[in-house]
Amino acid sequence: MILTIHNLKVIDEGNLPIHGALAEIVLKNGKRANVMLMGDSGAGKSETLDALNRLSKEVSEVNILIDDMGSLEIDANGNVVAFGTETGAFVRLDDLQPGYAYSAIDRSIFMNPNETNARVIVPYSNYKEIIKPTRIDYFLYANNYTKVEDDNYISFYDDHKKAYEVFAKGARMAKGTTAEVGLTYSYFANPFGAIQRKEKHEIIAQKFLEQMIKTNVKIGEIKTQLGIAGFEDSGPGYAARALLNLIDNQ
Repeated sequence: MILTIHNLKVIDEGNLPIHGALAEIVLKNGKRANVMLMGDSGAGKSETLDALNRLSKEVSEVNILIDDMGSLEIDANGNVVAFGTETGAFVRLDDLQPGYAYSAIDRSIFMNPNETNARVIVPYSNYKEIIKPTRIDYFLYANNYTKVEDDNYISFYDDHKKAYEVFAKGARMAKGTTAEVGLTYSYFANPFGAIQRKEKHEIIAQKFLEQMIKTNVKIGEIKTQLGIAGFEDSGPGYAARALLNLIDNQ
């Protein structure tokens, strides 16, 4: 309820709430990028960033600024910047690398661990860090339902209207995070405010996507395959590797 009220206020101010994750990714060769992954629960956002963090030979740092909910604004210079809302990650135990949550048991809060859709809350940042404006370099929709062929894990759009169609559809394969099953749809992958102010949100969303393209923010889709049987563990790992290669070759 608090997130919904927060997002309604964001929309009323003409800004764009985002159900997603944002991380500053730094490679050991010095290259870096701020990557925002958008998607509903179970899309593979946190899992992909976690997999990226495990590529320790090439990745120096994965500084998570948003794990679940944030918002976008356009600053005085026309750049799209992001703000976070929460200082802890709220993720499914089943979607984490085995043993990962327990390695952080001294600072974690476990919820219904004996139930389906068990969750763990792990602090990842502080308020000062998540609330500062952060420019984004990549804005990617987390697609967990499409099987990857020809190593095409990441694709981009140069038309904001085409991008809006994908983001607005909010498709994902249900992962047991709700009572839903199969391929489901949630407007802009955000049931917290976006659907309640849909008419106003549509105008804002298209404005922001257009502005991102104008200011050279790469908009596209990343295939996590988290919702595909047999790829629950390896899918986010492949997506993380593709993201690493993207940053390394930029």
